[in-house]
Amino acid sequence: MIYSVLRLDHCFVDGYTKVAVVIKQTIEFQLKCEINSLIEVCIRRLPPLNALRSFESAARLGSFNQAAEELYVTPSAVSHQIKALEEYLGLKLFHREKRQVQITVAGEKYLVAVSHALDELDAATRRLISAPNTSSLTFEAPPAFLSRWLMPRIKDFQALYPDVELRLSTGSVNRIDFDHSDLDMAVYFGDPPDDDDIEVRLVHRSVVVPVCSPRKLEEHQIETLADLRKQTLIHVTSRRNEWQRLLQKAGISMTGEEKGLSFSSTQLALGAALEGLGVALSDKSLISRELQYGQLVVPVEAELLTGKAFYLVYPKDRQLTYGMRIFREWLLEVMGLSEEPE
Repeated sequence: MIYSVLRLDHCFVDGYTKVAVVIKQTIEFQLKCEINSLIEVCIRRLPPLNALRSFESAARLGSFNQAAEELYVTPSAVSHQIKALEEYLGLKLFHREKRQVQITVAGEKYLVAVSHALDELDAATRRLISAPNTSSLTFEAPPAFLSRWLMPRIKDFQALYPDVELRLSTGSVNRIDFDHSDLDMAVYFGDPPDDDDIEVRLVHRSVVVPVCSPRKLEEHQIETLADLRKQTLIHVTSRRNEWQRLLQKAGISMTGEEKGLSFSSTQLALGAALEGLGVALSDKSLISRELQYGQLVVPVEAELLTGKAFYLVYPKDRQLTYGMRIFREWLLEVMGLSEEPE
């Protein structure tokens, strides 16, 4: 009898155990289903990259054949990729009529987003490939600033920071394109850049003075600003009104009969002044070496605050690397400025 009771209790225990196991398995199954469901929600639904490239190229060029030439594939491959993309999206991106294709309204809307995404991916890839080293810096500046201000000071920078590799190039005076280049930073000349996507630091306000070669000063009597009207005035094409503003500031009007030479850049204008071809206007910071060694002189003490300036610019959404941070601090310190963004 006692043995029978023990057997019965054992059956009850086995029963409870089986129930517990079933409950545990049920809970685990439900949890697994919920986790898989969350994973499906979290994983990005992205179509194949090749299909997106084919669509963007065909939509931009308006032709499957031209897209095939650009991508180095056959027109059939482009058509296949776009068809697969349309099946993935469940809608038509192009109207196909005989041998012509025309993008749909849905395709036009999708093109905007796809083009932006591919541009971002291209820019990020360029930056990663070209500058994987956080101690390197790809930098661009106007020719005059780079050759006349920065180059003479590169040796000082290298002595202080030998671990920072500078990659320098000349660029447009007043247009910087971070989205389609591997640039980390740049110097911009002009008015403060009106762009919410870039960080702006004032580097140097432009103040110009008259300069000429010593030989020019020896050959011609230049004692007052009025005497300058008798000389050949050297202009930079984009800043032709600077001479007029400088003279007007001193109460001197230009007659319109003054001789002049115009050049497309500050570099060329200063080159002409060094050759004794006339009197130019230049920012003192760009000609410190020439003034120091007597290659250029200031014939008359006068200066003009142009209203333009040099600005250090870089993307706001890009985290500063070691090289970028060091160069920014050094540049602002050497120029004597550490102002907040404009």
